[in-house]
Amino acid sequence: MVAPCHDAQAKAGQGAAAQAKPPKSVVWELHSRSRRYPAMTDTNLAATYRAYIDCLNAQDWQNLGNFVAENAVHNGRALGLSGYRAMLENDFREIPDLRFNIELLVSQPPTVASRLHFHCTPKGTFFDLPINGKTVTFSENVFYRFECGKIEEVWSVIDTAAIAAQLQDFN
Repeated sequence: MVAPCHDAQAKAGQGAAAQAKPPKSVVWELHSRSRRYPAMTDTNLAATYRAYIDCLNAQDWQNLGNFVAENAVHNGRALGLSGYRAMLENDFREIPDLRFNIELLVSQPPTVASRLHFHCTPKGTFFDLPINGKTVTFSENVFYRFECGKIEEVWSVIDTAAIAAQLQDFN
């Protein structure tokens, strides 16, 4: 079942005006109920993802809902938008110099795959590793499923082995 998410969807099937051709910048997909729903192109989805990363780096929490759905799921946990925001706010509290850097980005709607690079200084324990203010470099491989232009599901794997190896080098 496809959740309604755009004004264009609400207007679908409401007479000749609703049957007008979409703008060339929008790709339209026909779904099972014979209604037209706008879908994101590779380029639009990549731009949306970059804007999401900018939102995170600016810690612009009041606009996070422009990018993350109310029913967001992270690594199988139903967090919702408020839980997702709380998770990110905690990350920034624990890692004051946290910055998300896109190293690789592949967009194939409705999915984004990204490799994020981090060079930061977590306080205390980070992923059960005693970082305690040491600067570490690591990557995160993350997949996002978008619905209606917002992130609904995230699958994230952080390279904790790289962090642990750096801690060995510090000793």
